[in-house]
Amino acid sequence: MNIACLGGGPAGLYFAILMKKASPNHHITIYERNQPDATFGFGVVFSDATGTNFRELDPESFDAMMAAAATWDDIDIHYRGGLLKSSGHGFSGLSRAALLQILTDRCRELSVDVRFGVEVDDLDALRDADLLIGADGFNSTVRATYQEMFRPHVDWRPNRYVWLGTTRPFPAFTFFFRQTEHGLWRVHAYQYAPDQSTFIIEATEATWRASGMSEASESDTLSFCEALFAEELQGHSLETNRSIWRQFPTLKTACWTHENVVLIGDAAHTAHFSIGSGTKLAMEDAASLAGALNAHASQGQALASYEKERRPQVESTQRAAQVSLQWFEDTERYMSMEPIQFAFNLLTRSFRVTHDNLKMRDEGFIESVNTWFAQQAEVQSGVAVGPSPTPPPMFTPFKLRDLTLTNRVVVSPMCQYCAQDGTPNDWHLVHLGARAQGGAALVLTEMTNVSAEARISPGCAGIYTEEHVAAWKRIVNFVHLNTSARIGMQLGHAGRKGSTRLAWEGLDRPLPEGNWPIIAPSAIPYFSESQVPREMSRRDMDLVREQFVAAAERADEAGFDILELHFAHGYLLATFVSPLTNRRTDAYGGTVENRMRYPLEVFDAVRAAWPPHKPMSVRISAVDWAPGGSQPHDAVRVATLLAEHGCDIVDVSAGQTVPDAKPVYGRQFQTPFADRVRHEAGIATMAVGNISSYTDVNTILAAGRADLCVLARAHLWDPYWTHHAAYELGHQLPWLPQYESLNNYNPRFT
Repeated sequence: MNIACLGGGPAGLYFAILMKKASPNHHITIYERNQPDATFGFGVVFSDATGTNFRELDPESFDAMMAAAATWDDIDIHYRGGLLKSSGHGFSGLSRAALLQILTDRCRELSVDVRFGVEVDDLDALRDADLLIGADGFNSTVRATYQEMFRPHVDWRPNRYVWLGTTRPFPAFTFFFRQTEHGLWRVHAYQYAPDQSTFIIEATEATWRASGMSEASESDTLSFCEALFAEELQGHSLETNRSIWRQFPTLKTACWTHENVVLIGDAAHTAHFSIGSGTKLAMEDAASLAGALNAHASQGQALASYEKERRPQVESTQRAAQVSLQWFEDTERYMSMEPIQFAFNLLTRSFRVTHDNLKMRDEGFIESVNTWFAQQAEVQSGVAVGPSPTPPPMFTPFKLRDLTLTNRVVVSPMCQYCAQDGTPNDWHLVHLGARAQGGAALVLTEMTNVSAEARISPGCAGIYTEEHVAAWKRIVNFVHLNTSARIGMQLGHAGRKGSTRLAWEGLDRPLPEGNWPIIAPSAIPYFSESQVPREMSRRDMDLVREQFVAAAERADEAGFDILELHFAHGYLLATFVSPLTNRRTDAYGGTVENRMRYPLEVFDAVRAAWPPHKPMSVRISAVDWAPGGSQPHDAVRVATLLAEHGCDIVDVSAGQTVPDAKPVYGRQFQTPFADRVRHEAGIATMAVGNISSYTDVNTILAAGRADLCVLARAHLWDPYWTHHAAYELGHQLPWLPQYESLNNYNPRFT
């Protein structure tokens, strides 16, 4: 095969090595626009796990890399004048210039034609190649030439950073945080040679401009940074290498292949340097592409297989990098944290490293985290956590007004669509009762509607008659008499998403017959074929408000411990909050304060009717995931207003406002919204959304991203999820008397 590769960086060189190893008959030419010594940057970093993969693929290049590398196990976090250390991580740092030389030498050993200082502007000159590799970095000529096919999108991040080097050898992956009159500066530093380290300095746009760096030359930058970090540099100097202030570009491309052209590395995608992934991703792309080409007889099949198998891995890394880079964009948010929690928050920022991961790496560090968290929980709740061993965060108490929860696990509201004229039945008793027996501290009902017309579907539960009260009281009594759980009711009104079919008959689709009239702040149907809601009049608002009050009084009569109002997911009160669904021109439309006017009116009326010793929660949609919709900063304002009106905790969800939304799914994908609301609005939060493991829960809580964790499908799959989590964590969570034989049961030895 005749292969032309634009780009002599790690991606292109490593691909050539692996292809030549597979078949010496391949003719591979690499064209690199720069000279060998013209590389940008100083050092690259790999984890031990990455290194293991490279060892298996080409031991010769790997051994040369390790011979030139600096290695370490620790992460050092310098914060508030102190040092917090976490061990057991396993990293290798390597000079980028050394890496390129090693890979170039290896290519030449294998007879790869490597040509430096060759600029290829016209790809027609390479049209005779069987395969054209675009490994030419972020400013890719290949990608630009075929832009319409690859459809790239670049997100320029707001922070400014500069890539410097220093002669100070750092013994660990090191983070510094320096507060000045202009704002906060962050440093990412790591060693890549015996007497050389990378020293990346980052700041917000506002801090960067206020310090005068927007007008700085490279030498000005060097002088400024050496003075700013003189204490951290300990007499060592800084070095530059095209060290200008930059913004990080997150690049995504819609596709990576076109006919006989394929992109790898930074030509196809980028991931933020804070997770040390750029060179790793590039070389892994190279390995994946070479593997696919060697596994398939057809080049077309090989390229399709490469993208199909590799893209999910890259996108997963990009999601982790996105969360990590946002942490560094928002570091100011966390600067009031206690040192141990700040360190844990930083270490787990990408969601790739968890409480459980860190325990395996550094048990002593996690014990410090758990001890600190338990002490805080004891103070917050007034409940003694108990003797050692210290419980993991999820098994510490939490108090809301007079309600004390025994742990931090919540069973999420889940519509069951099997009520009869709004009346819950045996299904609800078994469903909620079983989850309450499962160990969670709080169980929430499905969205329970304040009137027959407020229901989503004919199968939805309500609390608008005395018959409903009696049915719900039966369930509440069972929970209180037979479990240690507390139970809350979520109250709502479907609004324009009402009068629809049961979920399994067509979610949010209108009933074929038997419809009831629906209302909304504006006369906008959910789907084009949906029933058009009537725009609410002041009389409608008064009626619905009183229906919520009556429902709250009935919920108290039934014995519920906590009440949650549903301001999310495109239901009635949520449609007042979102600008996509509220087009009113009166006092209830326009600014977020005006859009919140009616929901707060309902909240205030319910709060006045609900006993003062019982807490109230509100579920919100933090983002609409649609152009022109609510954004996370709006969620902060919404939560701030709720806190001012006496809301005790906000249940932070997202989306489902409009049918054409484009949510960004992933592990714990809604947790960052709960994190932001908690810190910026100053109110307790519940996190929800793809939280499925006990280590996720412990990580979220210990990092201060939320106060409670809400799980839905995990509890459908396993009603005893919390008990099973306790077993796996070695925590003693007593079973109910009826099941007390399980206290001595080992499921691994049956």
